[in-house]
Amino acid sequence: MTDIASHAPIGRSRFSLMNYLVCLKGILIREGLRYLNQRERFISSLVRPLLWLFIFAAGFRQVLGVSIIPPYQTYVLYEVYITPGLCGMILLFSGMQSSLSMVYDREMGNMRTLLVSPFPRWFLLVSKLLAGVAVSIIQVYAFLFIAWFWGVKAPPSGYLLTLPALFLSGMMLGALGMLLSSLIKQLENFAGIMNFVIFPMYFASSALYPLWRVQEASPLLYKICLLNPFTYAVELVRFAFYGQIEWTSLAVVCGFTIVFIAGAIIAYDPSRGLVIKKQEGGNN
Repeated sequence: MTDIASHAPIGRSRFSLMNYLVCLKGILIREGLRYLNQRERFISSLVRPLLWLFIFAAGFRQVLGVSIIPPYQTYVLYEVYITPGLCGMILLFSGMQSSLSMVYDREMGNMRTLLVSPFPRWFLLVSKLLAGVAVSIIQVYAFLFIAWFWGVKAPPSGYLLTLPALFLSGMMLGALGMLLSSLIKQLENFAGIMNFVIFPMYFASSALYPLWRVQEASPLLYKICLLNPFTYAVELVRFAFYGQIEWTSLAVVCGFTIVFIAGAIIAYDPSRGLVIKKQEGGNN
């Protein structure tokens, strides 16, 4: 009886705060090492927004002028306006890449190994989400560093004040990617998700054009932009650069973050979720 008791699994309630921190540290290190071993991922995360900044913004600077709108107190160059949107682009693509890694881990069996851990399922998923957000924020600041030499500069304090906004936006978009990963049956289907989720979210937002211009061009598109959570992520980052809080954007981003995380936790639950059901269906 003593031997059996000594080999019994440790109850989740017996985990201390230190145990949870060690688990979180392990997941962060794992994602960090994966990121360091995928240098092309870092390069691609910078090439995409830099092309928009150097080529697209320069070409449309004279055509797409930006009037004085909050949080700007004067006229700004077009490349200054789209910088928060490009930061959101990095967060969005990084969240989708994290979901891609989860699909790959599920096919290779690594995800099953992680999810059978005695730690709570929600903690493991949130820890992986935090690791992905940390990587995406590093990519954003690398982009901002390069953009600074291009003449795209925010107030010095803005680079620090925007960190919470980047974190919240990254959590929302990363949670969306995690939820989508539960719906993707095979790795090859990720390209379709990319086309039907990422690009509509990016273009139907305030990332490239002020909403008042969108409203003048198409009232229907304007309403779609207002329903797009990515719009509020971009505006949250935009106002944070100038030390301001856009409360509506903050509320929407926090609300969608909770919804997406809850959906991902349910989807990865073995008794109610979608992942195990798909695996069982594939085995049959």
